[in-house]
Amino acid sequence: MGSRLFRRLAGLMVVPLLVAGLMIASPQPAQAASGGRIGGGSFRSAPSMPRNYGGGGGYRGSFGGGYRGGGMGFPFIVPIFGFGGGGLFGFLILMAVAGVVVNALRGGGGGPSLAGSGSEMAYRSRPDGPVSIAQIQVGLLASARDLQDDLRRLAGSSDTSSSSGLQRVLQETSLSLLRHPDLWVYANGEVGQVPFASAESTFNRLSMQERSKLERELTANVAGRRFSEPAAVAPGASDATSDFIVVTLLVATRQRLAIKGARSADDLRDSLQKLGAVAADDLLALEVIWQPEGAGEVLSTEQVITAYPDLQHL
Repeated sequence: MGSRLFRRLAGLMVVPLLVAGLMIASPQPAQAASGGRIGGGSFRSAPSMPRNYGGGGGYRGSFGGGYRGGGMGFPFIVPIFGFGGGGLFGFLILMAVAGVVVNALRGGGGGPSLAGSGSEMAYRSRPDGPVSIAQIQVGLLASARDLQDDLRRLAGSSDTSSSSGLQRVLQETSLSLLRHPDLWVYANGEVGQVPFASAESTFNRLSMQERSKLERELTANVAGRRFSEPAAVAPGASDATSDFIVVTLLVATRQRLAIKGARSADDLRDSLQKLGAVAADDLLALEVIWQPEGAGEVLSTEQVITAYPDLQHL
């Protein structure tokens, strides 16, 4: 009786604490610029049961049964925060994990276990096993105009309705960033693992958080749906030494990601190489978001720092 009461009280206390923390951790809105977006994917409980990707509002699907198994009543989870300070990214993953914990406490059900969790084969053999979610953000000098051209071409030519097409987008975007190391100024990299049942909602929150930083999306290719809106040339000349372009890579994969984050240029290079090498069969969802996208638009130093507070100077 006492144990059941403790579980209920613990479950009731976690939610308000998370809500209060989220209000504190959320960055304040900044003056936004237009942006572009390429994405797609599906969170599926098994290869034969696909979940369609909704291009308008996020990643849609349902999860029968959830992520359960034997164990101690808590989900198998290996959160890895703090490459760039453990900002909102880490907090949202923590919220997802806490949600699974609350459900376990309220229901009294057993949490999942993963025998031989140190084995990559064991990690990837379960269709409903843990999911790695990684986010890499790079702030480049505004002179990286050909990077924007590369992303526009990808948006215009990529098949974002297939795993192989998304893997090509991930690889080509990683390569484009790797080809401009002399223009890297800011970066942040974080990764965490969440139970399969929490992966879709966590990815949605992270995607919406990044998309909300855009004034509007001028270029998009999401789940096979393309959209392009011409933009007027922004007035004024940009300063090649103090104006920026920011690119965000958000990846959900069944593969364990041992990335180093982005504390230095070497760490960023290593992380981009590992992200670009994720296999199509392991890639669950992808978002590539960049701003600005409008002709002549740039982000000032103040805009970058306000909109992306977790970026660190390389």
